Amino acid sequence: MTLQWYPGHMTKARRELAEIMPSQDLVIEVLDARLPAACCNPLITELRRATPCIKVLTKSDLADPAATRAWIDHFQRDDKIRAFASTPERPNDTRKKIAELAAKFGLRHRPDNPIRALIAGVPNVGKSTLINQLMDRLVAKTGDKPAVTKQQQRVVLKTGMVVHDSPGIMWPKIEDETGALRLAFAGSIPDTAIDYLTTAMFGAGLVLARYPALAVARYKLPETPATAEALLIEIGRRRGGLLPGGKIDLHKASEVLIHEFRHGVLGRITLELPPA
Repeated sequence: MTLQWYPGHMTKARRELAEIMPSQDLVIEVLDARLPAACCNPLITELRRATPCIKVLTKSDLADPAATRAWIDHFQRDDKIRAFASTPERPNDTRKKIAELAAKFGLRHRPDNPIRALIAGVPNVGKSTLINQLMDRLVAKTGDKPAVTKQQQRVVLKTGMVVHDSPGIMWPKIEDETGALRLAFAGSIPDTAIDYLTTAMFGAGLVLARYPALAVARYKLPETPATAEALLIEIGRRRGGLLPGGKIDLHKASEVLIHEFRHGVLGRITLELPPA
């Protein structure tokens, strides 16, 4: 399966990124900690070239802590990349960490030569939330759906760092089927791009493979379901998914599973691990 979801404003965003990138001292790439590889945009890697990069793993309060630590170690094998985990509840830590890691690249603010940084990432990973954390006030619109930010925003932090917040940008063709399904399960592409049931079946399979105890506890199951479909059937039975005649509404069950994963109700789950 090759997914193509590339709204018109993303073409403009890509062109603007290509124009602004050479003038930047630092790229701050925002990644969802639950799927760091799937939401690494190859276009951003291509455009930044040798520019130092801080990868901020957002939503880490929803991710498996051990997996997040493994991803940070994995990214930092590249001497041009530093990484850390961020949560909305600790904005001071995020601000300090950005400054600390920029300094490790030899980047320090001077009044006549401020650090110029670009915040980039795929849709719905928390770029606008990060901007608001860095500014310590609401300056960027946030939302639970992808493509909320549609144009560049420029802000100056209290440290003097000049930050550009770019719209979420995908690459034109996502040829990795499992990567596309991870993005869909987490909400980085619209629910209309991939069938809900297909997305939920994929997500249910991952949850059963890696975190079966969380599914059993959340849905009060007597035992671990044998298949993804069996899990959705159990969810449907327990969450208002019964149709006339006792048939299970799998679409309703899919909605429940996807919603509860995205909001962390299932527990702290990471959908992929770094290479061994």
